[in-house]
Amino acid sequence: MELVLNRADYLQVGVTSQKTMKLLPASKHKATQKVVIGDHDGVVMCFGMKKGEAVGSDVMHEVEISGPPTVLALHNGNGGDSGEDFLFGTSDGKLGLIQVTTPKPILKWQIQNEKKRGGILCIDSFDIVGDGVKDLLVGRDDGMVAVYSFDNAKEPVLRFDQMLSESVTSIQGGCVGKDGYDEIVVSTYSGWVTGLTTEPIHKESGPGEELKINQEMQNKISSLRSELEHLQYKVLQERENYQQYSQSSKAKSVVPSFSINDKFTLNKDDASYTLILEVQTAIDNVLIQSDVPIDLLDVDKNSAVVSFSSCDSESNDNFLLATYRCQANTTRLELKIRSIEGQYGTLQAYVTPRIQPKTCQVRQYHIKPLSLHQRTHSIDHDRPMNTLMLTGQFSFAEVHSWVVFCLPEVPEKPPVKCVTFYFQNTFLDTQLESTYRKGEGVFKSDNISTISILKDVLSKEATKRKINLNITYEINEVSVKHTLKLIHPKLEYQLLLAKKVQLIDALKELQVHEGNTDFLIPEYRSILEEADHLQEEYKKQPAHLERLYGMITDLFIDKFKFKGTNVKSKVPLLLEILDSYDQNALIAFFDAA
Repeated sequence: MELVLNRADYLQVGVTSQKTMKLLPASKHKATQKVVIGDHDGVVMCFGMKKGEAVGSDVMHEVEISGPPTVLALHNGNGGDSGEDFLFGTSDGKLGLIQVTTPKPILKWQIQNEKKRGGILCIDSFDIVGDGVKDLLVGRDDGMVAVYSFDNAKEPVLRFDQMLSESVTSIQGGCVGKDGYDEIVVSTYSGWVTGLTTEPIHKESGPGEELKINQEMQNKISSLRSELEHLQYKVLQERENYQQYSQSSKAKSVVPSFSINDKFTLNKDDASYTLILEVQTAIDNVLIQSDVPIDLLDVDKNSAVVSFSSCDSESNDNFLLATYRCQANTTRLELKIRSIEGQYGTLQAYVTPRIQPKTCQVRQYHIKPLSLHQRTHSIDHDRPMNTLMLTGQFSFAEVHSWVVFCLPEVPEKPPVKCVTFYFQNTFLDTQLESTYRKGEGVFKSDNISTISILKDVLSKEATKRKINLNITYEINEVSVKHTLKLIHPKLEYQLLLAKKVQLIDALKELQVHEGNTDFLIPEYRSILEEADHLQEEYKKQPAHLERLYGMITDLFIDKFKFKGTNVKSKVPLLLEILDSYDQNALIAFFDAA
């Protein structure tokens, strides 16, 4: 019988990738089903057909989690006992379980990323422990594989973890290597398929069996050695062929291709950006160049040797030139940087792998004007807020593009014709509310400096496009004292940390001279006991104190800029007050000026 199918176009969404569409189960046999589809614009749409028309379903539930989600999976593969449970993993390495009940979703548990592991890429449920309860298998982008079991309270407990040399792209439990032995099978970025098996390496056996095992091992080693020698011979042959061909007049130079897996994400915990570069072959070196001031922070798991080159920022816009020389067989490099809000531009990474002929790929990352702000679901509306209002002959797409330019984590394509986004500054915990539509934009923040940056950048972007903007603002004087109070505990901690670190060498000399620390007051003894931790903490946060000084100075200048007064001549006096810091004296200086 001939099969006849007729085409019916239902709807068009944005660009899609593979496996991004599903049909939801029908309520009864042969009944129409709903379609769920996600596109590259970040939009997930669920629709059904009624009277020949596609009907865009309403969102039933939204739930706030602690970071951007990267992976979702049904608990135990079936939603758990209730069928309502699903697991989530985030880009900053947190793991949790949510129960989707009819009234509202409930966060059942969440594991924090206290050890600063990588983001979660894959999840599976499988009983690897063998106790009849499915365990949770997790793969991370720093190569960590972890197994969590569930105790009586149904809370996850870490049972096993192992670090691989590259990111784990897939994970599943099963039996592959040998009958009767369960294992965790993972795939990595460069294509390795690896098993972590329950089969013991050294088994108890009699003399005859031991001889057999030794013989099997010898045969395997011999086979691998033979294969390796064959590969080395083929490489040598191809290298000679290449050399001969490259010297002929008909030779053509071809740049070898290689893929790079990169990620540039803001960390809420320490207000820094993590740049991860992963290559399918060994990395020789990575050159980091920035046309805006940034700090490079220490990363414990980074074994590369870094060297800095002098920069002439006035003539060629270079504020940073740093080269990371990697050890042999390094395929993954992780860097941490901290930016300064208000100073925006481009960070570039030039990645050179260990392949011949030498070739390099460049990756670019935008440092945005409000780079330390992160999207959040809600803000505190009781805070004293400053307001910036824009009106003019601009389209919704134009004002949205300005917001995308200024702030991270904003989708390139707006979902509706009027939108409100909330943001939180990860460094100071100040907040920003952004609401805009065609011809109108309103921005509210409890930090005057945030409003000042937005005013300057939005004016500049509108001028580039020859759009006239009407800008008005309302400044709340109380917000200045409010922001200074938010800065206070961070500034006080950094000043105390710097003071303690300065005392360490002198206290150690006294300890050597006296032979013990009994004569010291408890405070000084505590500094000596915690010396390594204090120095490590201080080393991890270079220029932290200077950043806080800079933020207070900007706040001082911006407060009076909106009044039409230039107070830059009073900055040296402000710095003197900061050197002998007292919160009340600082607030009094802001009021008196």
